[in-house]
Amino acid sequence: MCDACVIDAVKAQMLSRRRFFGSAAGAATVAATTLGTSVRPAHADAHGEIVDMTHTLSESFPTFSGEPGLSRSKVFDFTKDGFNLFELTLNEHTGTHIDAPLHFSEDGLSVDEIPVGNLMCPLVVIDIAARAAEDPDAQVTPMDIRDWVEVYGAIPEGACVAMHSGWAEKAASDAFRNADDAGTLHFPGFHVEATQLLLEETRAAAIAVDTLSLDHGPSTDFAAHYAWLPAGRYGIECLAGLGGVPASGATLVVGAPKIVGGTGGPARIFALT
Repeated sequence: MCDACVIDAVKAQMLSRRRFFGSAAGAATVAATTLGTSVRPAHADAHGEIVDMTHTLSESFPTFSGEPGLSRSKVFDFTKDGFNLFELTLNEHTGTHIDAPLHFSEDGLSVDEIPVGNLMCPLVVIDIAARAAEDPDAQVTPMDIRDWVEVYGAIPEGACVAMHSGWAEKAASDAFRNADDAGTLHFPGFHVEATQLLLEETRAAAIAVDTLSLDHGPSTDFAAHYAWLPAGRYGIECLAGLGGVPASGATLVVGAPKIVGGTGGPARIFALT
């Protein structure tokens, strides 16, 4: 076959494919309109940047208990065995991680059961950093949420509502736990009334914090955990990068571990802005 014939054949095939996909898209639009289908809009169709929201996990990363959450031993070495392999011992709730509903309920969803559609979320950022700088025990309140809604509109369905307290910058030091002489921790979190408002008035899928707990550090009853997780929603703790994303308009992508029966687990999380 001559070169010109090959070129003509390729052009004809490309034109045919364009017509096919164009017709298919049109048919899908008509079908959705005719059937009254409610389609959840795509997220971040034209994102400009990918922001890493995950702390690098190591044996020294701070934990709620103060005990190391990760240990590892080298089982195979490249020089000796031709490849490298580590065996890990890992606390589920270490580093940037998910709290599954099962974490604070008898029979809630385990981490592998969280619907995959809830792992790609419109990101809502509630900024309390200025208040947290003055008061390490600051909490997200219903007023903070209402103030956000006043500026940006309704909280989107399936959203992750994240507290930005500025605490992520402390992750490399003891200030992240911020324990006093009696051993009480001091860092920001969600007030239970804020979680109740989100449960009653929104269809948010998750709440997130840049600290070690959904509840603020001095909490002894973990009221935010007990309000939020048994309701079938999930949480994210130790989120990074909230200072680099807008208060509204970004999409959070949550790489949840898929471990049978897990109460949570470290996750790779990023935002599309």
